[in-house]
Amino acid sequence: MAPADNGASTPEDDDPFGYLYADGQAAGATPPSGGGGYGYPGPRSSYHQVRPVGERQYGQQQAAPTAAYGQVPGQQAQAYGQQAQGYGQPNAHYSAPETLPGGATTTVTPQQGGNGGGRGRGPNHKGLLIGALAVVAAVVIGIGVAVLGGDNKGDAAAANAGATPSSDSQPAQPSQKPAKKADEPVDLPKTDAKALKLDGGTSTATTVPGAKADGGVYVQGFNQVGATLTWTVNGIPKDGTYSLRVNYGVPGKDASALITVNGKEQTRPLNMKNWANAKEGDWEKGWTNTWAAVQLSKGTNAITISCADGNQCDANFDQMWLVKGGNG
Repeated sequence: MAPADNGASTPEDDDPFGYLYADGQAAGATPPSGGGGYGYPGPRSSYHQVRPVGERQYGQQQAAPTAAYGQVPGQQAQAYGQQAQGYGQPNAHYSAPETLPGGATTTVTPQQGGNGGGRGRGPNHKGLLIGALAVVAAVVIGIGVAVLGGDNKGDAAAANAGATPSSDSQPAQPSQKPAKKADEPVDLPKTDAKALKLDGGTSTATTVPGAKADGGVYVQGFNQVGATLTWTVNGIPKDGTYSLRVNYGVPGKDASALITVNGKEQTRPLNMKNWANAKEGDWEKGWTNTWAAVQLSKGTNAITISCADGNQCDANFDQMWLVKGGNG
């Protein structure tokens, strides 16, 4: 004898509501307070009775339970038969192995259903496959986005590199030099004693030291009325007032002279004072310079310095030059 967990009556053989009608009461059904559990008769609900091995056959047809309250007995039996043959229940024609000759005791382990606990069905391979495909698709999409983003960055870098000028390229050179601005200083002509036209008893000499002209050459003999020296000036940029600068020497006393430009007498004479403060008769210490405003025309002009009546003309002449503007 071996213990079994299946008594004379199992739960499926009892109607939990059998105590409500006469047939159930005749079968011994009692209310829940009567003993074992809700709706099961206390005295008959022992499931720990000892039974010989092989005596219980699961394939035997079980008696249909008594019809529930308000239900046709035939329908209850038919429903019970369908439940007995329902999904996952033992087949009515099945016999336990231990009931067969030489059969061994077999423990039946219910198989867990992959989808709703159905018999004979394993894990949901279709769901796993769909999940795997979704993961692979996400990875492929991510790789594609990364590759496309890298290509765009590469194209932008290549475009920027193409826009950068090569180190070998040279800056564009202007086709010609820009013209000088109007206020930019212009080099004006200058001259010395050897380039002057001399009249009225004037001549060149080198006796008195201190002349700045090349070779110490200067103009002498200006100390008489009618003496002249003329400078022909070329390259005057435009009409206007210019400053005539003269380097001269006096023997310790003041002198003056008349200035004419293109035959026209200027309003201001050439004032040759003893700015060097030399003693009278000292020609060597009397070298200095002065200036006078002159009106010149664009191009060539003739500037004449002459000794006229009323002038004190005792002076020697060294160099002459022009400065833009009518002041010193």
